[in-house]
Amino acid sequence: MQIGFIGLGIMGGGMAANLQKSGYDLIVYNRTAEKAQPLVQGGAVLAASPAELAHEVNLLFTMLSDPDAVLQTALGEEGFLRYLPDDALWIDCSTTNPSFARHMAAQAAAHGVRFIDAPVAGSKNQAANAELTFIVGASEQDLEDCRPELECMGQRIFHAGEVGMGTSLKVVFNHQLAVAMASFAEGAVLGQELGIDREKLFDFLFASPVVAPFVQNKRSKMESGDYDTEFPLKLMQKDLHMASIAGYESGSALPLGSVAKEIYKLAIRSSYGEMDFSAIYQFLYEEWDVD
Repeated sequence: MQIGFIGLGIMGGGMAANLQKSGYDLIVYNRTAEKAQPLVQGGAVLAASPAELAHEVNLLFTMLSDPDAVLQTALGEEGFLRYLPDDALWIDCSTTNPSFARHMAAQAAAHGVRFIDAPVAGSKNQAANAELTFIVGASEQDLEDCRPELECMGQRIFHAGEVGMGTSLKVVFNHQLAVAMASFAEGAVLGQELGIDREKLFDFLFASPVVAPFVQNKRSKMESGDYDTEFPLKLMQKDLHMASIAGYESGSALPLGSVAKEIYKLAIRSSYGEMDFSAIYQFLYEEWDVD
């Protein structure tokens, strides 16, 4: 069966490669065509547009950077949604916000297409190694119809509920990641400002229960200053914005998330946006001018 895949960036490229390794024939599209070349060399067909791709598939994955990219790719001049066959299944793995996911589900239904929101927990390495967790909003039947493909790309599928609930849980998850990373960075810089040796500071904090386990995996980046991107800082700031939209629409107050969002935005303005989001430590360290 030929599967469509749109969006071959840091996450999507690895995900599509795992589908290909599992024996699926792919037709792919990416705005920057060069990113599709490893898949094309492995036998994938490169479509000239999302619309062209849609004519060829009944199952389509999208992994795009933000709601605007999803909207344009689905409903723009060369959008795919008008051209997918009736009862096709569209699985959007992008991180958006819950009301947007429900809006796209309604748009899909108007075109006779089934929609699943299935954002992922994990970053570049997990995508490459098929170790992602899919956080799924879907009917039971729609999930079963794409479960084999999801299992090729991830190690866990968590069914959060109906359409929109996958995205709801993902914005909560990334809110926690972003705030925890910024909190650790601020505390670590405070410790250094107080004159604590960084190695001793890190040794103590990482051995304590107060530091989130995922931060341990960022230690080498913070010590070396090499923030090779696993998940870009600019996208973490975007995800905090998605959480803020969800908070506004649900009537939830997010004071910590709002402050963290602005800290990440300041880091973007200081040219940290393309780095791994753990570079928020380096941003605070440099801005505070720690010796």
